[in-house]
Amino acid sequence: MLKKKNLNKISPIKKRDEEPKKKFSKKTASSSHEKAYESTRTNRSGKLIPTKNPLDKPKGNFSKKSETASYKKDDENTRKNRFDKFIPSKNSPDKPKQNFADKKSGSKKKEQEGVRLNKYIASSGICSRREADEQIKLGLVTINGKIIIELGTRVLPGDVVKYDQSVIKDEKKVYILLNKPKDVITSAIDESNRMTVLDLLKGKVKARVYPVGRLDKNTTGVLLITNDGDLTKQLTHPKHNKKKIYHVVLDKNLLPSDMAQLTENVELEDGPMFFDSISYVNPATKSEVGVEIHSGKNRVVRRMFEALGYRVLKLDRVYFAGLTKKNLRRGQWRFLTEKEIATLKMGSYQ
Repeated sequence: MLKKKNLNKISPIKKRDEEPKKKFSKKTASSSHEKAYESTRTNRSGKLIPTKNPLDKPKGNFSKKSETASYKKDDENTRKNRFDKFIPSKNSPDKPKQNFADKKSGSKKKEQEGVRLNKYIASSGICSRREADEQIKLGLVTINGKIIIELGTRVLPGDVVKYDQSVIKDEKKVYILLNKPKDVITSAIDESNRMTVLDLLKGKVKARVYPVGRLDKNTTGVLLITNDGDLTKQLTHPKHNKKKIYHVVLDKNLLPSDMAQLTENVELEDGPMFFDSISYVNPATKSEVGVEIHSGKNRVVRRMFEALGYRVLKLDRVYFAGLTKKNLRRGQWRFLTEKEIATLKMGSYQ
């Protein structure tokens, strides 16, 4: 017969993860802590120095919340940049807010201030800005009847500007390509009352324009006419050396030896000169050649051939500053396209 186990004597089952509880006395812990830090240390002179307890908290009441609030309050008005200079914060009430109306009024104010006098003169096509400054210094420019010699003077709306006693106006830029015919003078005015290139534009172009560079009376071809003084200066100044191509018809065949000399050195009264390149247009006759040159000296092509004993019968400029006379008959002209104008201003041509 099975005996009944005494259930009352069975000890309770301990949990696997449960650890036996240890008694901890706050008093004994503190006393042991104090005992551990009651020791002293000595310095080099042998004096006893009490050791500091790192667990001792400093006296005083510090509130993290109040410290953060004060920092934010200080930062509301000023902040430091990388150069340790105080600059207004974005949240600063003193910083003026930018208004669209202020921008508009600012642009109107700038327009009312007008334009610089040299730019105003250059816009009329009379000369470039640098040349205009020289004319101003000479006292040739007046505003409302008063002689202006101070550079930087501005022209306001309604002002009457005169250059050499003639009224000038700030006009819209005009760019014209002309296929110049023979027996026409490349000038604005001719004292002998001969026909000029501007006579071909009479009644059709209201702007006050001028030819860029010069082609003599018997030379035909590409000619640029504009009222842009700065562009005129850029295209005609010797230091820029813009490429020009001419079609030349001679009174006799050009010898190969003379052709070689033309690309090397030809002595003229104003110094040596040479063509960048030269080639026959018609190898059968050899009296027609195409020449490329960068010099802008007066009648330089004719003079070079004359120096070697040739006479130029016809001289036609077929290329200048990236422009050609394509689809333009003798005496015809047209306005430049926006693309051609941009090319001229950027100088992105040979």
